[in-house]
Amino acid sequence: MSVQPRPAPGYAGDITPTEAWDLLAERDDAVLVDVRTDAEWRYVGVPDLRRLGRQAALVEWVSYPSGQPNPRFVDQVAATGVTPGDGRPVVFLCRSGQRSIGAAQAATAAGYGPAYNVLDGFEGATGPDGHRGHTGWRADGLPWVQP
Repeated sequence: MSVQPRPAPGYAGDITPTEAWDLLAERDDAVLVDVRTDAEWRYVGVPDLRRLGRQAALVEWVSYPSGQPNPRFVDQVAATGVTPGDGRPVVFLCRSGQRSIGAAQAATAAGYGPAYNVLDGFEGATGPDGHRGHTGWRADGLPWVQP
């Protein structure tokens, strides 16, 4: 694998959005799991993997509007086709690279992966102007769609 993840406790490591794309392009068996909420997917957009012949799995880490952890998260990750111990890379993406850390840790603890967190997520942190979008998947020019 040409991607060199940054070490992280409890999962395989952190990768940039471009490294995530490269990993997904290199490994046909790799899965991208977007762990944002349904509202984020609908109103902000989702990664577009059609060029790679697949689509991102959409599995909420935290349920909206309750803000509570999704109690079925690991089961819903399993529904993407990965199984514990199969060695398939699982790449987790959220808005800014924070919720996806917990998702990668939970997946790793359940035996999935190697599991990676995407640094800066889909939109990145809030910039000096008070808005997101200066870093992350979209800012790196990676494909995305508005459902």
